[in-house]
Amino acid sequence: MIIGDKRELVIENISTAAQNGDFHTKVEVGDPVLTHEESVRIIETYLDKSDTLSFKAKSYVARKIANLLTRTLNKNTEIKGFENLDGLTGGAIITSNHFSPLDNTAVRHLTRKLGKKRINIVSQETNLAMPGLVGFLMNYADIIPIADNKRYMQRDFMSILSDLLQNDEYVLIYPEQEMWFNYRKPRPLKRGAYYYAAKLSVPVVSCFVEMQDLPQEDTEDFYKVKYIVHILPTIYPDKNKTVKENSIEMCRLDYEQKKQAYEKAYGKPLVYDFEEDDIAGWMGSEKHTA
Repeated sequence: MIIGDKRELVIENISTAAQNGDFHTKVEVGDPVLTHEESVRIIETYLDKSDTLSFKAKSYVARKIANLLTRTLNKNTEIKGFENLDGLTGGAIITSNHFSPLDNTAVRHLTRKLGKKRINIVSQETNLAMPGLVGFLMNYADIIPIADNKRYMQRDFMSILSDLLQNDEYVLIYPEQEMWFNYRKPRPLKRGAYYYAAKLSVPVVSCFVEMQDLPQEDTEDFYKVKYIVHILPTIYPDKNKTVKENSIEMCRLDYEQKKQAYEKAYGKPLVYDFEEDDIAGWMGSEKHTA
């Protein structure tokens, strides 16, 4: 399922950013842009309403919708590497590559296989300003917003994260930061997810989602895509290292694992020269030369 328009322009933005080595830049067109005041208001509203009965009722509905979407979109999704979760107990931070507004359904599919009733997803506060069904899910489907707000991030966000992990919940954090539409390659990772894992002494469940093109058309420009979720070796903080040392090393290990998973899945080395095949399902010039 393709969400969003102007995909050709987004792909141009991805190509330019990849060639420039700017792997954490925003490439989507038309995403909400918030003023500082609007950002503060969204965070304050989230904090004020998150314990209300109305919020919990809407979250119940949103979770039902998200689970239905998960079942519908992942009928053919494969999951490999369950053995890498042997011995895993308690809460954990999950990391994965970020290529679609719906890629979290693949991770949700995994966590439901593991017996978890929900997956908590860290997302930028701008996504809570989206309209329609996507906006409803972003506000209520177990989303934890992040923002350029030190007070919130150091106090409220950390407290929310700690409570969830202490209650044996799983939290999905995208260390690539921005979503790059259907981009197959793992990008260099930001250190935040690993800082929180080290600070709160929880493991990182490392995942990489492979995308395989299917023969059926999804739109006039894209084929449908099948997901294969690769569960990679779990990464644990070292008790003998500082939070900073752990976060750096865990980030390095996770990127290396995702790089190796990519190279094994696609049978070629990871280099960032842009190719049309970097965008899963895209017909590219094939459509225009046929």
